[in-house]
Amino acid sequence: MIILQAVLLTSFPTLVIIAGLTDLVSFTIPNRISLALLAAYIPACLLLGQPLPAIGVSLAVGVVALLVGMAMFAVGWIGGGDAKLFAVVCLWLGLTAMPMFLLVTALAGGGLALLLLNARSAWIRPHLAGAPAWLGRLTTPGADVPYGVAIAAGALAAFPECALVHGLQAVF
Repeated sequence: MIILQAVLLTSFPTLVIIAGLTDLVSFTIPNRISLALLAAYIPACLLLGQPLPAIGVSLAVGVVALLVGMAMFAVGWIGGGDAKLFAVVCLWLGLTAMPMFLLVTALAGGGLALLLLNARSAWIRPHLAGAPAWLGRLTTPGADVPYGVAIAAGALAAFPECALVHGLQAVF
């Protein structure tokens, strides 16, 4: 039982890392990653003994995050995959880990933007000859920002604060 709990719980950081890396190299976050996170959430909650009211609050947080993400997508601030990843991460983290998640995501997003501004400058691009194709796309002036990287950083930083992790610790 404990092994199944650990597997379900580690699916979150694993899939979040995959989402961030995929966004970094392809500027997309496949729906299957967000769907896998969504599918693993309820079994993880049930196996870790989360009370139904806590699950309900997390579901509400996820719905609100999806609406916020859809609004940010509608105005062109983030991509659709980012909006879906943002929502499912908020679902997993719940209300208790939200401040840490939002703070680290904002800081990581700002740092990523500054890094890309420098990497996309005219003096760095000539030094990328022979670099992988994804690095060339990433450093192309005017290209999108893979914000899934910042969401992943925020999610990983906040994950130890979420109720599910505390539920696993209570088992031990």
